[in-house]
Amino acid sequence: MPVSTSQGIKESGGSTGRGVGLGLALVSAFAFGGSGVAAKPLIEAGLDPLHVVWLRIAGAALIMLPFAWRHRALVVNRPALLAGFGLLAVAGVQTCYFVAISRIPVGVALLIEYLGPALVLGWIRFVQRRPVTRAAAIGVVLAVGGLACVVEVWAGMRFDVIGVLLGLGAAVCQAGYFILGDHGSDAGEKAPNPLGVIAYGLLIGAAVLTVVARPWTMDWSVLTGRADMDGTSVPGLLLLGWIVLIATVLAYGTGVLAVRRLSPQVAGVVSCLEAVVATVFAWIMLGEHLSAPQIVGGAMVLVGAFIAQSSTPSKPGAGTVAGGMPDRESQLSASRTSA
Repeated sequence: MPVSTSQGIKESGGSTGRGVGLGLALVSAFAFGGSGVAAKPLIEAGLDPLHVVWLRIAGAALIMLPFAWRHRALVVNRPALLAGFGLLAVAGVQTCYFVAISRIPVGVALLIEYLGPALVLGWIRFVQRRPVTRAAAIGVVLAVGGLACVVEVWAGMRFDVIGVLLGLGAAVCQAGYFILGDHGSDAGEKAPNPLGVIAYGLLIGAAVLTVVARPWTMDWSVLTGRADMDGTSVPGLLLLGWIVLIATVLAYGTGVLAVRRLSPQVAGVVSCLEAVVATVFAWIMLGEHLSAPQIVGGAMVLVGAFIAQSSTPSKPGAGTVAGGMPDRESQLSASRTSA
């Protein structure tokens, strides 16, 4: 679940480095896109959505502990950044998204989340009182119009209203992630190591979710049993392993490496595939079919979000503002975005 950074991106020497970067960005988009289809069967098998989020974040945090130790100076140097990343990009985005998919289709929840870049433009225009380009405004209109198609407003909000609101909550948290990335490092100051930010963001998110989710009340037998994936019985531990190792650790890691080899704009374009991948996976593996208007609306959301994030003006003397789309991962490299 997009990259926003004031840190200069490393230039890759030659077409080989760029090709590697594109490959890593594709792996990240596919890994993130598969999180919902692995989580939903566990939720339907009896796990509370908050428990699934806690398992995902806590498991990934344990794996990233070595990076937290290596970059432990961040706790002193960047406490506010780490706290913001843990609360918004990790706990906020993931909680809203996972609870949303328990009530509405995976693809719909992710497409709504992609309104995040459009919300960033609203912050820039009306809070920071900075101008935005006409192209960016068109992007916002497209994204909002696409959302109306996705939720089929003409049918009287056919989808669960709470599920839609939770999807919007994920978009708000994603927008906060972009804004946080914009302030992640001051002009002329070295940006923090993204792997360290990821590690501490996961640790903080896990700590917060432990209080909120109360994992000691979890039905642990669901993990040792089997879950139904559109008629196919799948081991619960296999689904959990996919969520933690592939959809979190691999997704964030490859996203960070991709951003180091590509510009934020290119990485943001590739990250748009996350929503497409999630929708296709949900169609094939969960049997969640979207109507033609919803597919058209989803395309409008993606196009509008991309136009919005790629057209945002830069601050005088600073780097790109809100560049890139939320990928609960490339987001991260920017001290960003989740999602």
